[in-house]
Amino acid sequence: MSCVRVLLMFGLFALCGSRGAAALPEPKDLPSKPELPDPLVMLDGTKVTTKEQWNEKRRPELKQLFQHYMYGTLPAKSEVKATILHTDTKAFGGKATLTEVALSAIDKHSFRLLVVVPNERKGKVGCFVGPNFSANHTLVDDPKIVIPEGWMYPNYPGVKNNKASEEGRGKLKEVWNLEQSIDRGYAVATFYNGDIDPDRADVRGGIRSLLPPTLETTSIACWAWGVHRAVDYLLTLPSIDEKKLVAVGHSRLGKTAILAAAMDERLAIAIPHQAGCGGTAPSRGKVGESVKQINERFPHWFNANFKQFSNDTAKIPFDQHSLVALCAPRPVLFSNAKEDSWANPDGQFEVLQAADPVYRFLGVSGLEAKEVPPLGKLSAGKLGYFIREGKHSMSKVDWQAFLDFADHHFRRNREESIDG
Repeated sequence: MSCVRVLLMFGLFALCGSRGAAALPEPKDLPSKPELPDPLVMLDGTKVTTKEQWNEKRRPELKQLFQHYMYGTLPAKSEVKATILHTDTKAFGGKATLTEVALSAIDKHSFRLLVVVPNERKGKVGCFVGPNFSANHTLVDDPKIVIPEGWMYPNYPGVKNNKASEEGRGKLKEVWNLEQSIDRGYAVATFYNGDIDPDRADVRGGIRSLLPPTLETTSIACWAWGVHRAVDYLLTLPSIDEKKLVAVGHSRLGKTAILAAAMDERLAIAIPHQAGCGGTAPSRGKVGESVKQINERFPHWFNANFKQFSNDTAKIPFDQHSLVALCAPRPVLFSNAKEDSWANPDGQFEVLQAADPVYRFLGVSGLEAKEVPPLGKLSAGKLGYFIREGKHSMSKVDWQAFLDFADHHFRRNREESIDG
C-alpha cells in the first residue's frame, strides 16, 4: 500500500471524526454529574429503551465520546502485510510452533508479533493477544527472536541506557507464562508496545511520527490499534479460532486491552489486568491514582480534552463502566491484587456493578458476584472478577484465572467448577 493511500485513509478518518466532534460541548460546558453517569442515557438525555437504539445510537455515541474526551482517535484500519522472520515447529519441547512475524500496516513502519500455537489440537484454538512491556525476546529462550533496537523501558533485564541487550533473553518468561497457555490448549500472540509507540512523553516515535499531525491520537489509542492489526493477522491463520480471541494486558496495557475490545467486536473476551485509573477504575474514584495524577505523569496516554477534567472529574460525560458496556454482551474479566491499592480494586468492582444493567438490558447475565469474591476465587460471570494476594504484577496465578475464565465462556471441559 502506498504512503499516499495510507495518509489519505487517515485523513478521511480524521475528517469524519472532526465533523461529529464539532457538535460536542467543550469539557467546561458539560453538566456536572458526581455519580457514575447512566450508560443507558444518551448525551442529550434520551433514555435508551430498545436494543436497536443501543446498537445504532448509544454504542456509536459512546465510542465517539471516549475518543473525543479521553483516548483520542484510534488510527484507521489499513492493510496488514506479514513477513515471517522465524519459525520453530518444536518449541517448548515440541509442544508448540513458535513464530515471530513482522507486521506492517503503515509505510516505513513494522512491529514484531510473537505467536505460539499448540501442536496438539483437534481443530482451531482460542488465542490471547496483547502488548507486552519488555519485548518478545524476554519471554522465550529462543536465540532467534529479534532484540529490538529502539527505546526500551528502564529497569528491565538486560536494558542499559534504554536499549535492550542479549542479557534480557528469556528472563521474564514467568510474566506471560506461554507454556502454561499451550498446555491448556490456547495460542498466545504478543508484541512490544514500544514498537507501536514508545511510552515517552517527550518524543513521539513508532507510528505516531508517521500519522497526519491533524489526527489527535494518543499512545493508548495507538497501542490498541496495534492489537487490532495483530487480530487482522491472526485471522489469516488456519489454526486460530476467529470466535475465540481474548484481549489481555497488564496495567497501562490493560487499559489498552479494554479499549481495544470496546472498539473491536472481533475480540470475544477482554481481560484488562490491574488496569486502574484510565482503564478499569472509576475516574470519579477517591482511592488510588487520580485523573489529575495520571494526566500529569503520563500526558501522552490521554488527549487534551481529558486534561481539562483533572480538577473536575464530575464533568466527564461517562466513566469506565461505559467502556465495559461497549464490550457487552461479551465477557470481561477484571483481575487485581490485594496490595495494589493504587489500581483501586474495590472501585473496579463498582465499575462492573455499574456496567451490569447494560448486560441485563441486552438479555444476558452480568456480574454474578454480589460482593468482592474471596482472595484467589474467580467469579466467572459475563462480568468477572478476580483478586489475589500480592502486588502489581502479572504472574502464573493470574494466567490461571485468565485461562479458567476463557474456558468457562468458551464452554470447554474443566476439571473443577467455577463460581458464576
